[in-house]
Amino acid sequence: MPEKRKIYFTKMQGAGNDYVYIDALGTPTSLSPGTVNLPDLATKISDRHFGVGGDGLIVIMPSSSADFRMRMFNADGSEAQMCGNASRCVAKYLYDKGFTDKEEILLETNSGIKILRLHIEDGETRSVTVDMGCYYLHCKDIPAKGAIDDVMIDEPVVADGREFLITAVGMGNPHGVIFTDSIDDCLVHHYGSILETSDVWPEKANIEFVEVESPTRLKMRVWERGTGETLACGTGACASAVASFLKGLSGNEVEVVLLGGILNIRIDKENGHVHMHGPAEFVAEGHYYYQPD
Repeated sequence: MPEKRKIYFTKMQGAGNDYVYIDALGTPTSLSPGTVNLPDLATKISDRHFGVGGDGLIVIMPSSSADFRMRMFNADGSEAQMCGNASRCVAKYLYDKGFTDKEEILLETNSGIKILRLHIEDGETRSVTVDMGCYYLHCKDIPAKGAIDDVMIDEPVVADGREFLITAVGMGNPHGVIFTDSIDDCLVHHYGSILETSDVWPEKANIEFVEVESPTRLKMRVWERGTGETLACGTGACASAVASFLKGLSGNEVEVVLLGGILNIRIDKENGHVHMHGPAEFVAEGHYYYQPD
């Protein structure tokens, strides 16, 4: 059996969405190309009993097209395109640990380059605003299937005999937004897990359940693909705000109340860019003893 690898990690959270962060910027690094199976590492390090515990793994890397690069792995080892909460934490990590003195960072992700604007107080990153780019609605881009006109707005989808009206939104990854009068555990855990893997989604999807409390305030819980329910989802909060705005249920600026905190979302009416503002915090640091298979 291969020997255990000692890997330095930092654990961070943004509105309760917690990930394990590994710095692959240095030379040499314990994550040099070909030395670690990242999906396997993500699964093991994310385990809340036998690992560090988290919603997944974030690897911070050099970039040839931006200031830095972020790769994101869900807790089941699958690689995702983007995570809004994680991108804010990456910004805090880079600035607070001295990798950059920029207060605006270009971050390469698997869904393109994102602009991170840091809000600094007393030399420390207190919060971050992320330009998430434009939302998109065409099913072929999300991807999703089943809509008559290639756009899913309140499209009926059946899960375990119950019909849901789903609005599909792309925010770098696929989202299915459902508006409801109330949200409970059965709705999120049972139906969310079924809808995540519905035939509607060729690559699975995050499922958001949303209550509209007012034109400026949404309440949301999310079932994330590859992870399950999390305390927050930045791209999900953006997708929910977009769906609510398109349906005329809210304005273009809303606060989204999640189990782990509040995110503020603004949709630019002129160019369709979605801006997300929220916190980022350090939780713990240490060494993880990774046992390859």
